[in-house]
Amino acid sequence: MATTALSLFLFLFLFLFLIPSSSSYSDQHFQLLDVAALRHHARQVFSQNNLAENHPTTIHQRNLPSPAGPPTLSLTLHPRSSLPFSHTTANYTSLTLSRLARDEARVDSILLRHSLSLSGRSPSEFTPQQFQSPVISGIRQGSGEYFARIGVGRPAKDFYMVIDSGSDISWLQCQPCADCYNQTDPIFNPAASATYRTVTCSSQQCTALEVSACRTDACLYQVSYGDGSYTVGNFATDTVSFGTSGSVPNVAIGCGHHNEGLFAGAAGLLGLGGGSLSLPSQIKATSFSYCLVNRDSTSSSTLEFNSARPTDSVLAPLLSNSLIKTYHYVGLTGINVGGQPVRFSPSLFEIGGDGRGGVIIDSGTAVTRLRAEVYNSVRDAFASMAQDLPATSGFSLFDTCYDLSRMTRVRVPTVSFQFGGGKTVALRPSNYLIPVDDGGKFCFAFAGTSGTLSIIGNVQQQGTRVSYDLANKYIGFSPNKC
Repeated sequence: MATTALSLFLFLFLFLFLIPSSSSYSDQHFQLLDVAALRHHARQVFSQNNLAENHPTTIHQRNLPSPAGPPTLSLTLHPRSSLPFSHTTANYTSLTLSRLARDEARVDSILLRHSLSLSGRSPSEFTPQQFQSPVISGIRQGSGEYFARIGVGRPAKDFYMVIDSGSDISWLQCQPCADCYNQTDPIFNPAASATYRTVTCSSQQCTALEVSACRTDACLYQVSYGDGSYTVGNFATDTVSFGTSGSVPNVAIGCGHHNEGLFAGAAGLLGLGGGSLSLPSQIKATSFSYCLVNRDSTSSSTLEFNSARPTDSVLAPLLSNSLIKTYHYVGLTGINVGGQPVRFSPSLFEIGGDGRGGVIIDSGTAVTRLRAEVYNSVRDAFASMAQDLPATSGFSLFDTCYDLSRMTRVRVPTVSFQFGGGKTVALRPSNYLIPVDDGGKFCFAFAGTSGTLSIIGNVQQQGTRVSYDLANKYIGFSPNKC
């Protein structure tokens, strides 16, 4: 009996204290995806109560530290589905297809611009005469996923503008409008602004444009996005207002009289890129940050300039590509799945001597794109650890999908980004396993690309405040700081 009791004691001791518990294993390798909550959000997108008929122009308040230096400026940031012009589709399946079609056009545009820039060519190779008759795009699928409400002119008129960290030029549709798509707000009338001034052809702003022309000493601009979308008009300066937090005079913007493409609903675009004509550069911001709420929600957050980053931010290097100033490159070194690093060469994420490769972080791209060899390894690692989930057929660009229609919560492998210095940003399950219909089909929200450039998209950024410290050259990631 004594021997039996001793054996039982030793067994219990080993089980309780020496063998890792299933919960600790789960915390490290798996986490729970709330299927029911995500399906509820998907169904609510088409509820009439979900439409925000009016959005205040005052900022969504956050406890902003007051750093020494430039004043903090802030704008309210909305997901597209919460706005009055969001519903152009009949159900969540068609909404997802529409989003993915926009996203593919977006990525094609980025990859084309990247390739042409490295080859020394412009993505907008038009002669000045062609400013009169730009190429027409047949794509009218709506605009990007996140919008800021910003004031233009004096007195200020408020407009919904797409935020785009992958573009430099800010622009909006202007009267008189020769070719304009439908937008929610009245079209901007430059004659009604006391501070509107046309930029001269010899000005620094005009010479900094990739494509420009001159008409009676008035600078004309053109921006083409590679997918057939474009804006053409006068380059001008005007006052830009950031809700109730302040305004900045003499900001160079495009006043578009000919516009076509993926912008329906929005008045124009705010360029948050790294070039000299981007909004952060023009207002001399030392930093900017945003937090993207779930794109199926009615919540809002903020786009902030010169605010102090959250103290719990995980910092990653903000890299430079001497050949391309617009994109924000980040020092991603690896990806972990189920707590283990996925095997591939870190060189696949590096910027080459010819400017190719690297990883950019982009607010306008939805789904993270990885080089094909990296994506295949990440997908296979996830699928091998998700064998308990009922697999189903692919959906659009997604090739790894699951039928979760009979489940309320499921255990999924963890996924995290690895940055220089061993720093890690863990993704929430909703950042990488997303609903594509309202029936319970979920897909792994990564995709491969045939090019050398990788892109961290906004699905993976949702729920995290992303801070761009332009002065000190790093990007900060802080979860749950919307």
